[in-house]
Amino acid sequence: MNTTPLWRRTVAEGIGTGLLVTVVIGSGIAASRLSANDVGLQLLENAFATALGLAVLILMIGPVSGAHFNPVVSAVDWWLGRSSGTGLTAQDLTAYIPAQIVGAVLGAVLANLMYGEAAVSWSTTERATGQLWLGEVVATAGLIVLIFALAASGRASVAPAAVGAYIGSAYWFTSSTSFANPAVTIGRAFSDTFAGIAPGSLPGFVIAQVVGAAVGVGLLAVLYPAAGRVADAVVTTSQSTGASK
Repeated sequence: MNTTPLWRRTVAEGIGTGLLVTVVIGSGIAASRLSANDVGLQLLENAFATALGLAVLILMIGPVSGAHFNPVVSAVDWWLGRSSGTGLTAQDLTAYIPAQIVGAVLGAVLANLMYGEAAVSWSTTERATGQLWLGEVVATAGLIVLIFALAASGRASVAPAAVGAYIGSAYWFTSSTSFANPAVTIGRAFSDTFAGIAPGSLPGFVIAQVVGAAVGVGLLAVLYPAAGRVADAVVTTSQSTGASK
């Protein structure tokens, strides 16, 4: 069990999620300006920066809060661990998720301001088709299985590199470019730039991510039935107990 005070873990989750969104949006803006005539190169630059940035943020924030940065990761951590008394408590969950969402919005504002954009510019990029929703189901399910498989097999220490690599590759192998995170999805709606998503497209993406999390839980039940007993080891090692939350 993580003995770091909940308020400090909550602040850490907000900061970490906010910085993740700053990386996603900021690198997207930079890519669109530096490679204005090559969308494929823009996506490569955005994916590369996001993969590296996410790995660094997990290393930086993980010892405090577990570096979830993602409401579905936190919800699954609570769900799987509730019967064995591991993972997040209900109180933790109700603190983490709002912090992640608020952090994501502030991270978008920060990225916008750094690049001379309006603090808030609602995205006009529509992402509301069935294949994109399917991509989000696949991306989110894979992320959940990866994170909890690492914990269940005693390899949580490689989570920073593994999660960063997964998200970086999923930018390319999923049709949706792998948002896989409701908080980040909401934050990206606040920036009408390369990485944005129109507010009207949010419900479909968030529902797909929740479905993907449920699929991931089902796959874990088949592949790693004891995953719930090691929910304290998600995502990375805690400074106080060798667990993570």
